Amino acid sequence: MNIRSLTRGDGVVIGAAVVLFIASFLSLVSLPDCSGQFCPRESSAPNAWDSLGTLMSVYLAGVIAAALIVVSRAMPGRKVANIDLGQFGVAFAVFALWTAFWTIIDMTGDAGAGMILGLLATLVLAAGAVAAPLVPALKAPLMPAPKPQVAQPYGGQPGQPGPGGYGYPGAQQPPYGGQPGQQQPYGAQPQQGQQPQAQQQAQAPAAQQGGAPAAGDFAPFWFAVPVARPLYAEDGSPTPIAELAPGTWYLAVEQRGPGLVAQTQDGRRGVLQDTTGIQRG
Repeated sequence: MNIRSLTRGDGVVIGAAVVLFIASFLSLVSLPDCSGQFCPRESSAPNAWDSLGTLMSVYLAGVIAAALIVVSRAMPGRKVANIDLGQFGVAFAVFALWTAFWTIIDMTGDAGAGMILGLLATLVLAAGAVAAPLVPALKAPLMPAPKPQVAQPYGGQPGQPGPGGYGYPGAQQPPYGGQPGQQQPYGAQPQQGQQPQAQQQAQAPAAQQGGAPAAGDFAPFWFAVPVARPLYAEDGSPTPIAELAPGTWYLAVEQRGPGLVAQTQDGRRGVLQDTTGIQRG
């Protein structure tokens, strides 16, 4: 389970579920004012745990709804009876709000703190569950992807390029046509009227292809995805071979049409078809 795939909408759902669970221990009805008069012997007003129907249909139904939504977000693809767990969670949240509303309307006495707080919590829970996939502000990641830490060579000073592989986040990129680690002579300038060798090599294939960029222009780079996305096999099969998770850096080794050929930490390679919103290292 990857908690970095959770969104702000999921955070609203989790917070509402916590409040709803706390409200289940508070009184459902308010006690009468016994100042200056005889009152029946009652130690406390009943809470949701004293009414099994109210407990299961409002309070625990809301907590179960939040759990299903969070599990569906952190572990995508989970289904029951060919229905996504997130859809079950939204249905449970709306059902809990519906039951809480009519329960508080049908109460003979005054509603207590537990019932009022439970109604407000189910309202926020249902609103967050329904609006999370629709409102852009709620679709943003709850926890942003961490910046990669660049390892320094032994005895190196901060600010110097680390020993990471080609294209590693923070590593200094070599010029096109050059070799990693190769430096130009100090003060060396291209002669007048003569183009650098790298620029000549880049322009020759472009001229032959009518201005199209050469395949060698692509430089490997590290990237992270904003949400969990599938990685498909290079042979074009529709079955994903892996899932790229937010908060983890992957290496893009090749451009494949609008997608990228990415390599995971365990060496598997596949095509990332959806590259929108990726964060380059």
